[in-house]
Amino acid sequence: MTVQHAPHLSRTPAARPGVWEVVKDYMMTTDHKKIGLLYIFVSILAFGIGGLLAVAIRLQLALPEQSLLVGTLYNQVLTIHAALMLFFFLIPIGLFGFGNYFLPLQLGVRDVALPRVNTFAVWLFIFSLVLVVLGMFNGGAPSVGWTFYYPLSLDGNQPGVSVFMVALLLNGIGSLLGSANFAATIVNMRAPGMSLWQMPIFCWSIFATSILQLISLSGLTAAALLTFLEIKLGLSLFNPGIQGVPVLMQQFFWFYSHPAVYVMLLPYLGVAAEIASTMARKPLFGYRVMVYSILGIVLVSLLVWVHHIFAIGLPEIWQIAFSVATLIVAVPTGVKIFNLIGTLWGGRIIMKTPTYWLIGFIFNFLLGGITGVSLGMIPFDYQVTMSYYVVAHFHNVMMFGTAFLAMGGLYYWWPKMTGRFLSEKIGMLHFWLFMVGSWMTFLPQYILGLLGMPRRYYTYPAGNFGWTELNFVSTLGALVLLAGGIVFVWNMLQSLQRPATASNNPWGGFTLEWTAASPPEKYNFAHDFPTNFPTERPLYDWEQSGETLKPVDPRSIHLPVDSIWPFVTAFGLLLMGYGLSFGWFTNYAPASGLKGFFDASPSHVIASLLLYLSIPVFLYGLFKWAGTREYDVPVEHHHLTKYDNGFMGMAWFIISEVTLFGVLLAGYIYLRAIGHAEPPALRPALWLALLNTVILVASSFVVHRAEHDLLHGRPKWGRLLLFGTLLLGALFMMFQVYEFSLFGVESDWKQNLWQSCFFVIVGLHGLHILIGGVGVALPYYQALTGKMDKYNHGSIVPASMYWHLVDAVWILIVALFYIW
Repeated sequence: MTVQHAPHLSRTPAARPGVWEVVKDYMMTTDHKKIGLLYIFVSILAFGIGGLLAVAIRLQLALPEQSLLVGTLYNQVLTIHAALMLFFFLIPIGLFGFGNYFLPLQLGVRDVALPRVNTFAVWLFIFSLVLVVLGMFNGGAPSVGWTFYYPLSLDGNQPGVSVFMVALLLNGIGSLLGSANFAATIVNMRAPGMSLWQMPIFCWSIFATSILQLISLSGLTAAALLTFLEIKLGLSLFNPGIQGVPVLMQQFFWFYSHPAVYVMLLPYLGVAAEIASTMARKPLFGYRVMVYSILGIVLVSLLVWVHHIFAIGLPEIWQIAFSVATLIVAVPTGVKIFNLIGTLWGGRIIMKTPTYWLIGFIFNFLLGGITGVSLGMIPFDYQVTMSYYVVAHFHNVMMFGTAFLAMGGLYYWWPKMTGRFLSEKIGMLHFWLFMVGSWMTFLPQYILGLLGMPRRYYTYPAGNFGWTELNFVSTLGALVLLAGGIVFVWNMLQSLQRPATASNNPWGGFTLEWTAASPPEKYNFAHDFPTNFPTERPLYDWEQSGETLKPVDPRSIHLPVDSIWPFVTAFGLLLMGYGLSFGWFTNYAPASGLKGFFDASPSHVIASLLLYLSIPVFLYGLFKWAGTREYDVPVEHHHLTKYDNGFMGMAWFIISEVTLFGVLLAGYIYLRAIGHAEPPALRPALWLALLNTVILVASSFVVHRAEHDLLHGRPKWGRLLLFGTLLLGALFMMFQVYEFSLFGVESDWKQNLWQSCFFVIVGLHGLHILIGGVGVALPYYQALTGKMDKYNHGSIVPASMYWHLVDAVWILIVALFYIW
């Protein structure tokens, strides 16, 4: 018996909306599917720009001593190419593009746990890209490589580095919010009866990637923040002139940027599993083993970052330990390849375009993984670490490995997202152009690396054995890839011009998204699902057992209300990012000190004024956001735990805050332990720190009581206690500003490493107090304006949790900076 699909409301043709209506809709939307489409299409745009820059790089290197891109211009193009491909294509399209669109559909729910946070996160992502583009047209293109190693980040184009750092920070905030949102959705909002062990493997891959992102992104955040602070204020943990350690920056950076390889890979392994199971007409081979291997990668990938810096002179025991970890992480990765091959083996394989992309990935990634293991061998790594061998390996894994699955996912889910198929003939041409072009581009680079060609050089001399011929072939390959990209764009455009004819389940898939219309309605499903989920393939199981879907009247479905305010809040951060990049609160520079505000250049003054303007724009948008309810009617947003979605989202987000302070404090402890960060004779007074500790601890008790009263119907006392929390927070900040002012006059943080560490970490905590204070002010505003009742608790729970976090961090800071 086949599954009986619930009837859908008939779609009556409507007038095509104008451009402004479409733009306004996407500015305000809380629909996870539209947000997923924003991520996907902006990522494809970034992929196109990054690809054109890659072609420019290859044209420069096609022959010896070319002059198309020379010196700084070459470095700028190289940096922007890498940044766009990594931070604005591979990571967002897999994790947040496919994740936003298909995670709720596969879980059988109507949206993510925090829909408006989702809107805010996608516009932060878009605005961070806008900031990079604005920097390029404002003399601010960075020229230091995507790794921005110290001290290159200080010697290069500083406005370009500043805008790059700020864009990474804004993009990182959006990534963390999106990751916490996904984790909260999975834990709190699966369809009734679906346990974690009945989730599709794609959901597991998104869950694992979100956890990895929440833990590891702190490394990149710390590296970018400290680089930015040294440019703007001279605060540094890396400056050897004050006994800082430059290699510490690389430790911070690679703590994220190697796990980032798996942030890019894991979602696509979920995509691969979905394609393999559907196209082979078989259940996934070794489902539980694959889940364990995905979780194993999350764990082990956090322990391998040092293999990127073997050649800097680390102790042998460190090198051996991280070499072994590098070999170990290959085991669960290899297991997943065997899972995919085992799924295809013996299946009735449907040889459509998604299947070709999957097979191409398996072949290409296997070879890329083998070369990665070779780089884990310390003596071999010494020989090729700064050569084109590394460039070839990285692109082998990312470009004609992971990116093949990005294409496979697009071809696989395109009928579901648009109601239209991509052309098979054009899709096959696209595939073969990418397959041939990838090998033509990067196989010669393996050989060039072994022949000694260094990476990041914009030219090379004629006469070196094989260099000219291999570089020329590599450039021809890049042109073939460009042709493949043009074919891909043409395929999408011609597809969108056709009528929507795809059925609900055009591939015969087994997961819940295939019960929705193609494209899905705003409410996703006009039916409820059976509550028994025998396996991760419910449609197959229900067909065997005769289960049917229960129709639901779409008019009874309540969805979150669209809102412009998350967009306005994110736009405020765009203005703030531009002001921080090209201006400052004052006319201060580490080299020249403080000067008159209007003595700076006109561009600096304009950017600084935008910085001040951004604060009211941000706060206005945030409070208007908090002052409008997410749903028009009281609805149950979760059912799997006793905790609401706000609590669950903040609980996951706090992981990222803990690891951020953990990374920075670990760096400080290391500098202190080796005797480089000795405190001065006159450091901030302990009695004032203890007084501030009493104030913060008291405020934690007060906000906890306020939360209790508001949740139990005592709004008057709750409002009063929230106001008391704000007063205590303000008192703490007054003492902190007094202490900073006094200590700043008595000392010069540019001359003492301990003072620099103090101002960075304690100052960052002060920023968190301000953020937490704004967070507490939001439920206070909601309580004053009657937005809280027994159905709507506003943001009191996450605000209280965050306040407790900053209080706990302060106690640790007191122990490490004021007592030790």
